[in-house]
Amino acid sequence: MELKYTRPFLNKLEDIFAESDFVLRYEKGNFKAGYCVLKDMKVAVVNKYFSLEGKINCLYDILRTITVDESLLSEKNRQLYQDIRNQERTN
Repeated sequence: MELKYTRPFLNKLEDIFAESDFVLRYEKGNFKAGYCVLKDMKVAVVNKYFSLEGKINCLYDILRTITVDESLLSEKNRQLYQDIRNQERTN
């Protein structure tokens, strides 16, 4: 899967979080990786000062590492999420 560094692609990644039981927040902070995931609270925090490319990379990395209840996702978002997860297994 090829990452697209566009605003619509960022919106698609954000939509997966919106439909899941994870909360996505953009906050200021000095996270070493650019983001922080609180798995017990199901919160993902991304540095709000990141560029578009940085935000997309962070959301992509987070989606590769968390488990989302796919039954909550629309068909379109489920397919994107599965593509992201499958990409992890092939790398």
